[in-house]
Amino acid sequence: MLCFSTCWNNARHSEGEDIIDEILDLGFNTIELSHGMTISKLPGIQKSYHAGKFRCSGVHNYFPSPVEVMIDAPDAYEFTSHRPYDRQRAMEMSHKTLEIAAEFNAQYVVMHMGSVPMPSKKGTKRLTEMVRQGQQLSPEYAKAKLNFVRKREKISPLYYQRAIEALESLSEKAAELQIPLAVESRSRFEDVPSESEMIRLQEHFKDNPWVGYWHDFGHVQLKHNLGLLDHDQWLTKMAPYLIGCHVHDVSWPARDHRVPLTGELDFKKLLRHIDPDKPFVWELSPTRKTEQIREALQIWKMAFPETLSE
Repeated sequence: MLCFSTCWNNARHSEGEDIIDEILDLGFNTIELSHGMTISKLPGIQKSYHAGKFRCSGVHNYFPSPVEVMIDAPDAYEFTSHRPYDRQRAMEMSHKTLEIAAEFNAQYVVMHMGSVPMPSKKGTKRLTEMVRQGQQLSPEYAKAKLNFVRKREKISPLYYQRAIEALESLSEKAAELQIPLAVESRSRFEDVPSESEMIRLQEHFKDNPWVGYWHDFGHVQLKHNLGLLDHDQWLTKMAPYLIGCHVHDVSWPARDHRVPLTGELDFKKLLRHIDPDKPFVWELSPTRKTEQIREALQIWKMAFPETLSE
């Protein structure tokens, strides 16, 4: 099922109807309602939905954005935070997101779970810069990566446990509303869950139908480029837990949210792991141009017609 995220054009419009109409004009009729949406735009989106203009595939937490947050900041409140207020606010806003998702008959809610607090210049950011300089095969890179992974694993159990506890609580609300929570693969190794944690998390909830996995092609490719995983092998392993995916391309080594089929990703190879009836949500940077998206959409439809199912 081919879908499109409002993250592309949300910031350009003050009215919700205009956001929906611009996406419809691209050639999509199924839309993911994404984070960063101010509550003032919600009535226009509701009006468009009730008029039958679009179908809602799902919603990305937090939707709408917390009123006190003035920018698009889906990680403003983390379930892993040391601050009790932040953890509580994350729960409150997630409950609100689930309730609104139910209004739109959403099939899922995409979740960010938080992060492990580490110095940013000594982790993913440093590895990315070394790769950008062509050092990924050097002994220095191998040492830096190993030290980073070891340090994160040493301090991560507390933050992983907070994420598990949050999902256990939220899954009760998800079950009540019949909307699965889709835990997203993230782009930084500091984020929770890491790949090993994601496997543990999915196994923890294997008997709970209201928690699953959300694959972000761009995010996983960034980690692939850092040598933290193999994209194809990872998707093979996670396919049984998959709820859906965010589709965007990557320009080497770390520019994601590019238009699909314009970067380095081998979608033909990767998509063979995924049930074509799952949501394939194009999640693009606001800088991507309309004509480039339209051209890529036509190529995608010819290359992957099986993903067009309603």
